[in-house]
Amino acid sequence: MTLIHWIHLSCYCKTDTGPTLLTLSREVLRPRQQMRAFLSQWRMDPRIRPYVIHAGFYDIYRLGHIIIDWPLITCLVERWQPETHTFHVLVGEMTVTLQNVAIILGLRIDGPAVTGTCVLDVAELCGELLGVTPPADALRGSAISIWWLCQQLLTLGPDADEVDLERSARGFILALMGSFLFADKKGVHVHLCFLPLLWDLTQTSTYSWGGAVLAHIYRELCRVSLDRRCSISGCIQG
Repeated sequence: MTLIHWIHLSCYCKTDTGPTLLTLSREVLRPRQQMRAFLSQWRMDPRIRPYVIHAGFYDIYRLGHIIIDWPLITCLVERWQPETHTFHVLVGEMTVTLQNVAIILGLRIDGPAVTGTCVLDVAELCGELLGVTPPADALRGSAISIWWLCQQLLTLGPDADEVDLERSARGFILALMGSFLFADKKGVHVHLCFLPLLWDLTQTSTYSWGGAVLAHIYRELCRVSLDRRCSISGCIQG
């Protein structure tokens, strides 16, 4: 194993003369998730609401779009220490905890870990759990286009049965994950490794989704703090 020394961005905010006013040494970060667009394009059908509630993701939907002070977020990112997963500020250290995730997002923080595989039979999995088979242009590896999901599953017929409602609910939750909780580099695809965990929506809420979201936030903070990237994903709204 080779150890690599990284020069952290927060070093640009320190001086030899003591504490000074924290200033930005980089461009202001911008969000990469697409929560606002998702909420505007995919209105939840009242018939799938009970399924989303049982799965434990209704509180996320109810949060809606929240405006964030991005210069402040950028300052905090510059103070992030990957070695300890804490923000180093003038008064000490602070961090995002599982308790914060549970209280703010309403996600479970105990129970089985959220794990999965990237080796998937996409056609069979989507056909069984979503009722549709994505074309090649809607896929990027094992990730599926959120907007394609929206187009396929947004409209439910008046005679939709329980199977149709469950499939629509799975698609809605999957899109919610990709737009907000586990946003990818562009916020337009979501990995299908989460889909098997939505097989039985009554059991989905037993998983530690809060722990998975926190791990994703930590990874994004570490990634952005160690280079000069100007965008950040994860559970952060814009």
